[in-house]
Amino acid sequence: MVCKDEANGIELWLKREDEIHPVISGNKFRKLKYSLLKAQKEGKTKLLTFGGAFSNHIAATAEAARLCGLESIGIIRGDELAKNFPEILKENATLAYAHQNGMQFYFETRENYRKKDSPEQLANYQTMFGEVYVIPEGGTNALAIQGCKEIINEEDASFDVICCSSGTGGTVAGLIEASTKQQQVLAFSALKGDFLNQEISKWTKKENWKLNIDFHFGGYAKVSADLIRFINSFYASYQIPLDPIYTGKMLFGVFQLIKSGFFSENTRILAIHTGGLQGVESMNKKLANSNSQLIKIK
Repeated sequence: MVCKDEANGIELWLKREDEIHPVISGNKFRKLKYSLLKAQKEGKTKLLTFGGAFSNHIAATAEAARLCGLESIGIIRGDELAKNFPEILKENATLAYAHQNGMQFYFETRENYRKKDSPEQLANYQTMFGEVYVIPEGGTNALAIQGCKEIINEEDASFDVICCSSGTGGTVAGLIEASTKQQQVLAFSALKGDFLNQEISKWTKKENWKLNIDFHFGGYAKVSADLIRFINSFYASYQIPLDPIYTGKMLFGVFQLIKSGFFSENTRILAIHTGGLQGVESMNKKLANSNSQLIKIK
């Protein structure tokens, strides 16, 4: 248990999925597990996937592919990043890590990146790179949902609410599918807008969930001084590191909702730590350039 609000008996527990692996951690391990097994079963030797320049999924896929003896190709959003690639690797720990693990990069225009899932664009990539096993951006597909269902076990049935951050909807959909009828799943969007309602609904017909869009801090990879202070205070209190893109925002939201009386008395909350700590180094470099407080994770 992380903490208990003595005034109303609310308990907050944190499931440390981040401890699975330093980089292939949390939901990234869960999402990639069955796709990797299928790629190997089909005899594929190359993985092709998509992501932004600070994507946890890109870093995790690169190392997972290396460990499985597979090649990896990352279609990265933003062709401007290719103009000074050596300098980009110095500044961007995520891409540097993926590169060290053998990932080949193709920096796509933002216009073409928006078409990445179209049959025509996927055919272009097959022509460019040969026979590849394609994993969607963020890793979300039917096999990812299967893997994310395994986050929850029988012991977790005693919790009333399951909280998790969401970027593409796959992890939350898996949690919803694994949850009991008595449980409520609360998804915290890491992105601006409510479009994740549609994305999550693609993967589950259950209705025991809600999407909270109040704690994105301006959108994906956006942070604030309040968020950084919360992450550092949380680490000082519990010695648990948080990332600023996903779990940090989710837990900030959970604490705010507890304070506001959102949860009923004696509610038992299980929050999922989805990993993503590899991205802190790159974020701290950006924060240092703006003379902002840095994020402490050790």
